[in-house]
This record gives sequence, C-alpha cells and structure tokens, in this order.
Amino acid sequence: MSFLARFFIRLSARRVGEDATGNSYWEAKRALRDGRPKRFVIYAGEAEASVVPPAWWGWLHHTTALPLPETLARDWQKPHLPNLTGSAAAYRPQGSDLRLGVPASPAGAYQAWTPGA
Repeated sequence: MSFLARFFIRLSARRVGEDATGNSYWEAKRALRDGRPKRFVIYAGEAEASVVPPAWWGWLHHTTALPLPETLARDWQKPHLPNLTGSAAAYRPQGSDLRLGVPASPAGAYQAWTPGA
C-alpha cells in the first residue's frame, strides 16, 4: 500500500481493531448517505476476502455494531481458515485426478444395479 493511501486512511478513518492474522479493521469518521459509516479491512498479506474471520465479517457488513470477541469460541469450533482452493493445501478426495501420487480408483470398482437381482 502506498504512503499516500496510508496517510489518507489515517486522516479519514479510525482504527477499530485487528484480528489474529494481523488484518486491521477501519471505520470512516463520517457517515455515508445511508447514515452508516464505511467499514473496511487492510489485509496483512495478500488481499483475499476469505481470510476475514466470521466475527469481523459480521462487523464489516453492519450485522453487528461491535465485532464479536474471539474468546467466545466454543470448544467444538475449529479455528478459521482461509479458502484453500487453488493452493497446494486444497482438499483432494481419494481418486481425484488432481491428487498427486495416488492413482485413481480402479475401473472395475463400479457395479451397476440391476432391478430384481
């Protein structure tokens, strides 16, 4: 991000917080025509929308007035992960042509259903 962009953001917005991945969240000091201030995120790394955790996503879209604290996570909840599609860590089911080192399912594994059999 350029120096001028950072300077303009600091003049026109206030910093609300930061998530565990280092993304910073900002809110404009003046409201738009609909009466709500513009909210935006400055990504710590690559600009990828799927790295925004659910609590901050709700705040960005004016669903909640304040971001939900991440300490409210239940023990059964998994930590937030970005969308891994297109990366080396993407899910590849068994038999997928994209799964490296594992051959596809054998051709004889399919048995057709015959009515009345």
